[in-house]
Amino acid sequence: MKTNDKSKLILNGNIYKALLSLSVPIMINSLIQTLYNLVDGIWVSKISSVHFAATAFVWPVNFLFISIGIGLSIAGTSIISQLIGANKIKEANRHAAQLIVLTVLCAITFSVVGITLTPYIVKWMGATGDLAKYSIIYLRITFLDMVFMFLFFNYSSIMNSQGNTVHPTIFSGISAVLNTILDPIFIFTFDLGIAGAAYATLISRILLAVIGFIHLYKGNSMIVPRFRGFKFDKEIINNIVKVGLPTSIGQSGAAIGFIVLNMFIGSYGTATIAAYAMVNRITSLISQPAMGLGSALTAIVGQNTGANKENRVRESFHKATLLTSVFGFIGCSILLIFDIEIINFFMQSKDDPSVIELSVNYLKYISWSMPLMGIFSVLQGLFQGTGKTKYSMTMEIGRLWFVRLPMILLFKNFTDWGASGIWFSMSFSNLIVCLYGFLIYLKGNWKSSVIKLESL
Repeated sequence: MKTNDKSKLILNGNIYKALLSLSVPIMINSLIQTLYNLVDGIWVSKISSVHFAATAFVWPVNFLFISIGIGLSIAGTSIISQLIGANKIKEANRHAAQLIVLTVLCAITFSVVGITLTPYIVKWMGATGDLAKYSIIYLRITFLDMVFMFLFFNYSSIMNSQGNTVHPTIFSGISAVLNTILDPIFIFTFDLGIAGAAYATLISRILLAVIGFIHLYKGNSMIVPRFRGFKFDKEIINNIVKVGLPTSIGQSGAAIGFIVLNMFIGSYGTATIAAYAMVNRITSLISQPAMGLGSALTAIVGQNTGANKENRVRESFHKATLLTSVFGFIGCSILLIFDIEIINFFMQSKDDPSVIELSVNYLKYISWSMPLMGIFSVLQGLFQGTGKTKYSMTMEIGRLWFVRLPMILLFKNFTDWGASGIWFSMSFSNLIVCLYGFLIYLKGNWKSSVIKLESL
């Protein structure tokens, strides 16, 4: 389906068809990205559970830095989709060019800072011995791919805002296949160990950014940013920051919270860290349909907001909520029925039996909140599509800092639940944040467009 046809579907067509046609490629893309991490994890877990724990231990640190890129990407999807809905293509191109330059500058800065501070960060988080050694090796290399990751975020943002979710998926698939091929070669054949997994991901992401931008300029994209005579536009930068900053703060706050959470989890031992990481990757895999619907909703809400179609925005939100709830209950059932088989498949190293036991226990707790995780994604999609990212920010930060972490502290200090207190807190916090999100929705403060389209 051509880009213009997708916009017609988003603005005037069957909403279920619009949601599914946009979300299915995003689901596949997200699934590919999750498999990216799972493949790394499976190969690294063949070395030892400590190696695997190291990849999980430093993940929130890397995520803290890339949260800025995620925020800018969401700002791009929100603003560009609204401009397309209002038929302001020239302005959409200008916003896209400003977005890309701003993103690259941020990525270069974060890469340099991240590589420099890695040993100090790992030490501050409390890692010692082999966990610290492998964490530093892995984290430093992952910072090298930040520019390429941010560039692909930009490409995906520009494509998604037009309703083109297919090409980012195809390119991610190519990159994931390359990563899968390179992992065992770099880890075992070249004997690079955990560094090999990081280098395989780096090469794959370089390819991903390159082919994405070749398609942007050689394909039939409605939005084609130009850089000849480029100058920063204060008004456009303000628009991007206005929408992107709350999301970045929300993502960053969540990332810092996960760093603190990892420190709490680490106090229960390396086996608990490994179990926590493995189950999170499994649930990420199962929750891809819901996350895809949330991302698709951002573009649908954005274009319809730009076209002043509030009733269609509401209808899209209601139908996305219904679909994601169905997917969530199916995922919950799969995880509860096949819990032991799933854990044994993904945790290849059996050097520590307690990792398997802890993983199965965590999976039983978190499975029940799978429908809630889907609803959370749909609420995020609604708020991000209208550009009211301050609400998605409060949901991100509130879930972790005001519910999850305090509950974990209470269970740790006043009960003998052990790791089960962490698992219960993870699940219960999803319920609280969804109730909060629905209260915001019912108040209706999310309705208006984030930018003054009539002034452009």
